[in-house]
Amino acid sequence: MDFKDLLAYKKGFQLAMQIYELSKSFPKEEKYSLTDQIRRSSRSTCANLAEAYRKRIYPKHFIAKLTDSDGENSETDVWLDFAKECKYISNEQHSSLHSECMEIGKLINFMINNPDKFGSNQLV
Repeated sequence: MDFKDLLAYKKGFQLAMQIYELSKSFPKEEKYSLTDQIRRSSRSTCANLAEAYRKRIYPKHFIAKLTDSDGENSETDVWLDFAKECKYISNEQHSSLHSECMEIGKLINFMINNPDKFGSNQLV
């Protein structure tokens, strides 16, 4: 299995692309703050999942990178709160995207709590 087959990766990638499209309409003054930060954290969720999967034969490294991925996902959720409060996204958009973040977080936490299901118990 490839990391791109992981449900958490697929959902994370889809969320990052939704955020990319939505953030195109953010004000120009947000280009180097909110727009940049929310795009980076949402993409980093997926990048850290990819790194974690490649390190899965080392349980501690696998879990550490998954924890990084979960942290980036949580950061994305915080930026979504700012986008809503600044009125850059609607309450409905925020609710939908927040739900996606929560689902991705649950998937990542399943991986953290069950590393053996992802090949993390193998010895080199």
